[in-house]
Amino acid sequence: MDVLWDAETAPIEWLQGLADWPVLPLTAVTGLGAQAVVIPLLALVFWCVSPGLGGRLLVLAISSSVVNHLLKLFVHGSRPSWYSAQIAQHTSESSFGMPSGHAQGATVVLGYAGIRSGRRGLLWAALALAALICFSRVYLGAHFISDVVVGVLLGALILWAFLRWEDRVLAWWRGLPTARWASLAVAAALVPCVLAALWRYTARGDWTVPAGWIGAVPPDPAGYTLSGVYSTSGALLAVLVGLTLLDRRGWYSARGRIGARAARFVLGLSVVLCIEVLSRLLSGPLTGMADAVASFAASGAILFWITFGAPELFVRSGLAERPGTPPGQGGHARDRLDDLPGA
Repeated sequence: MDVLWDAETAPIEWLQGLADWPVLPLTAVTGLGAQAVVIPLLALVFWCVSPGLGGRLLVLAISSSVVNHLLKLFVHGSRPSWYSAQIAQHTSESSFGMPSGHAQGATVVLGYAGIRSGRRGLLWAALALAALICFSRVYLGAHFISDVVVGVLLGALILWAFLRWEDRVLAWWRGLPTARWASLAVAAALVPCVLAALWRYTARGDWTVPAGWIGAVPPDPAGYTLSGVYSTSGALLAVLVGLTLLDRRGWYSARGRIGARAARFVLGLSVVLCIEVLSRLLSGPLTGMADAVASFAASGAILFWITFGAPELFVRSGLAERPGTPPGQGGHARDRLDDLPGA
């Protein structure tokens, strides 16, 4: 990899040397691909716009993120500002670099949303934003060009597979007995965790920062990346269980007045923030495997609230209705998991 990184270092230095003014706007652009922004936005779609679209986006985004973090741990790739002291570090990153999570995530989320919108203009706008996010990662010194290219290609592959098989897999999943789907959900979350732990503590247990990495390397990129695998795996388990339980309880409708939709988002996000703050307080001193397990639990709690706890509360409090409620009582026939814009 060093030969490739050596070849890519000069273009990044040249790009950063052109001007300093893009740092601030590109930092804002790259923030659009951060988990702290993506999850609330997907929750907004799920709670207030289209539960069908939002639910599928959550499954797609989190599944893609599990794959991304697992590959980061397997590859142990550097970042430009870690590898070269000549590349400015305009954004702080603690996990390994290859493949780019922002590039992969932007490809799957924006690509899926653009395609499902059914509007060519929105699709092109989504692709343009994804391209801008990818460019920002290189300019800010967060990724090599190869990291971004691999992230886009992997994201495109995942997006293609999801679009091709989502309806068939959903129909199959709905027909499974409780014990079967629950065991599959647990397996989908635990297998990446087991693989990551084995790789981290056996195959790469003796890893240290290579002497050729002369930039600003964070203290424990391997441990942080391991926590990323566990965090996204916990989120995946929660999403699969939460959406399945909600579907079997009758789902819910996101329709309603603007005030009701706004109340859902404020209430739902307030609980998310409370869980996040509490988890940070409890896991602050933890490191290594303990921190990874805590990340699994924290992400699982947040995503289970988003996909099941909050919708159930909305229905019980009158902020939302079940789709099967008779129209005269405020219900709607749409808003099922398999009702999508442009489908």
